[in-house]
Amino acid sequence: MKTKAGTTLLLFAAAIALIVVYGIITHNKLIAAEENAAGKWSQVDNQLKRRADLIPNLVETVKGYASHEKEAIEAVSSARNRVAGATSSADLIQSNLLLTGALGNFRTAFSGYPELKANENFQKLMDTLEGTENRIAVARKDYNDAAAAYNGKRRQFPGSLIAAISGLEPMPYFEATEQDRQTPVVNFGGAKP
Repeated sequence: MKTKAGTTLLLFAAAIALIVVYGIITHNKLIAAEENAAGKWSQVDNQLKRRADLIPNLVETVKGYASHEKEAIEAVSSARNRVAGATSSADLIQSNLLLTGALGNFRTAFSGYPELKANENFQKLMDTLEGTENRIAVARKDYNDAAAAYNGKRRQFPGSLIAAISGLEPMPYFEATEQDRQTPVVNFGGAKP
């Protein structure tokens, strides 16, 4: 009788040990996925900062050419300041979506100024900004892929149970707004549409 009870106890202890080990492995996979997504987010953040750092130079270059396009200049400056003051990932995502829209309007507003487009400083800044926009797009995709992988692991069982116990939160996606999906209106005549 003691042998059967001992065997049952040993099997029960082994089953508990396997569950604990599986839980630890799942937790570690969730943490690794979260860290991967956080690393990808830092790349997005680096590119967003680079873009935000370019904007004051671009604004100063444009100011001398078109003082009557003050609204577009102020919108970009305001959006850039909001990005600089973002305190959370969600706020940074929202602020950058506003900045992307403001930059689109900015480009549209100044597309009809041939003397500005011929300015070497302006052209260099626009080329650098375009390259940065491309880097942001790649970094956003990489982050969204990593966030999707993490969020998927977090939602699947037993990841959902481990995430709830560990307090692991879902990661937000960097998504386009409805304004981003609209095609900008380019006006080369200087007249307002």
